Amino acid sequence: MEISGWLIFILLVQVIHGIGTWKLYVKGGRKAWEAFIPVYNGIVLMQIINRPKWWILLLFIPVINLFLFPIIWIETLRTFGKKSTVDMVLGVVTLGFYIAYVNYTKETTYHANRDLTAPNKTMDTLGSLSFAIVVATLVHTYFIQPYTIPTSSLEKSLLVGDFLFVSKFHYGARTPMTPIAAPMVHDTLPVVKVKSYTAKPSLPYFRFPALQKIERNDIVVFNWPADTLFHMYKAADKRYDKPIDKKTNYVKRCTAIPGDNFEIRDGIIFINGKESILPERAKPQYFYLIKSKDASIDNLKEFYQISEGYPLFEIKNEIWDKPELKNELISQYAFEEISRDTLTTAITGQIDQEIYNKLGLMISPNYFYGNLTFEKFEKLKSDSRISFVKRQISKEAEDGIFTDILDGKPSSKNSWNKDNMGPIYIPEAGKTVALNKENLPLYKKVIGEYEGNDLKVNGDEIRINGQIATSFTFKQDYYWMMGDNRHNSLDSRYWGFVPADHIVGKPIFIWMSIDGINDGLKNWSIRWDRLFTTVSGDGQPKSYFQYFLIALAAYFAFDYFRKKKKKKKEENNV
Repeated sequence: MEISGWLIFILLVQVIHGIGTWKLYVKGGRKAWEAFIPVYNGIVLMQIINRPKWWILLLFIPVINLFLFPIIWIETLRTFGKKSTVDMVLGVVTLGFYIAYVNYTKETTYHANRDLTAPNKTMDTLGSLSFAIVVATLVHTYFIQPYTIPTSSLEKSLLVGDFLFVSKFHYGARTPMTPIAAPMVHDTLPVVKVKSYTAKPSLPYFRFPALQKIERNDIVVFNWPADTLFHMYKAADKRYDKPIDKKTNYVKRCTAIPGDNFEIRDGIIFINGKESILPERAKPQYFYLIKSKDASIDNLKEFYQISEGYPLFEIKNEIWDKPELKNELISQYAFEEISRDTLTTAITGQIDQEIYNKLGLMISPNYFYGNLTFEKFEKLKSDSRISFVKRQISKEAEDGIFTDILDGKPSSKNSWNKDNMGPIYIPEAGKTVALNKENLPLYKKVIGEYEGNDLKVNGDEIRINGQIATSFTFKQDYYWMMGDNRHNSLDSRYWGFVPADHIVGKPIFIWMSIDGINDGLKNWSIRWDRLFTTVSGDGQPKSYFQYFLIALAAYFAFDYFRKKKKKKKEENNV
């Protein structure tokens, strides 16, 4: 719905409100016309029902207003003597239209000085619960949102099982685009696993002023532009076109900002031609081929705490050297030869149990792939039990790399892969790029999907909104997001730019961290050194949990002595 549509809708609601309540306004000592004036009628109504005028501001906040409207309907009915359970239920289930019925058909008495306390314990509980939900929703939507790290894409910078507090106001809080939605959940209602919102009506995108801009290497939470999930952790059975604010939440490191020229060479990021320098606390990882002399692979993985790795397989040379079979295995299963001796060849690839058995494969006792930080790589290199450690660098074109489509074959136009791609210009609001057939794939989704233009291509001719286009000016900023776990991260290398309107917020600190969170409750263990650890900043992460405990103990001590002093003072006054 466009802004003009919303204005017409709001005006219509005001007219309906006036028609349905003007007699009650008169009973409350006001003029009939006051029921029809937008905003002003709300202020007057708050005076009539003896409630704070600032409640009107909450009525304009999406999602929160869903809880406040029923409260105002009930308070209005109670003010005019309709305070039975039936009256209140009818007021809510009819979406307030029961008030109009009372306005025209019932005798009412205005209770200007009525008791504002709840008539019974149930109503008191419901009132307290509603207020708590309103406050929690306000904080969750516009200030701080809890978030859990679900995958290893940022290992070892952020770990699976880290619970974060994400600031909405650092980059500017975004108002909800889905005003009719359940509070404090994302796209799915828990337990029942159904959609938590209605896509229509929708509100236009709006973001409050930011405290700071997104900078290179900031860790950012955003809505995944290429969302294909029904809900988090469940793959979609079809394409789901979700509203922006209900797309799956992702967290990655912003490796390039608007206006940057981005490039990856052999896994190293270059920005505007210069190598990008990560902050000290960032822990990028790559897969390394590791060959052991005689030590157990499992023992090495445990000793160096290698959390991700997979074995290599040995195949008899007489089988591997058959040309037809070899070509089939390489093309269909991405098999790759690593090394060989007189009898066997060490290979890796997409190996399932059927292929494993069919080819008579054996797990190589000496080789394995491990995900290592640079520090662990240096340690392994000097370990006498290790023959060699070599970082894996992709050289061949990879299927599904931006802008290629995952269709079983890599792009024929370039040889980009997860370790080598670019240069790519990151779009900046207000900047113009020349358009041609060669660079159009980079910005096709930006022009059509993200900025809502009608894009058509006929041969060498590019048309935007029916007009021949040789250039395009971007309406908003875009970012390039990547995981620190460079060989195990679904990020911008596969789905491209992240629009500014998809930005959710900035992780500020870890309030809880649980190792083994996906392995069942009995396997959980708290990582005490990560509690109350800041996410951003220079230097190594530092836990402030001890300071929190000291502050908490000080508060309880202060509260205890304050109450004791107050009690003693009251006893002396008796």
